[in-house]
Amino acid sequence: MQPDTSVPSVRLDLWLWAARFFKTRALAKHAIETGKVDVGGQRAKPSRGVRVGDALLIVRGEARFEAEVIALSDMRGSASIAQGLYRESDASRLAREQARALRAAERAGFRAPETKPDKRARRLIRALGDLDSL
Repeated sequence: MQPDTSVPSVRLDLWLWAARFFKTRALAKHAIETGKVDVGGQRAKPSRGVRVGDALLIVRGEARFEAEVIALSDMRGSASIAQGLYRESDASRLAREQARALRAAERAGFRAPETKPDKRARRLIRALGDLDSL
């Protein structure tokens, strides 16, 4: 049985690299192998062919992208060209923005000390550390 060559396709790892989801093909391949990329709701291999209209779920760090393939490319171009290769759903974009705002709000309450702790403060810090060992 021979593969159907009438429908154009590009390797998944190559397309993810060209669409600038990952900096290198090796990183894209690693993400696919560790289950961070789904095509049509199923895990895929790096060599799987991506076609126009495929739905992708890409997890990169804390960000989740739900994208639809609208163009194919096997060459990495500028960011504006890369953004033309896919269409991200509005729900995905909204969820990412909300998660980013939540992380920023969590960090807003933390203030790093302006100076190093002095001798007395170091003793207090050490004493607090000893409480954890009990």
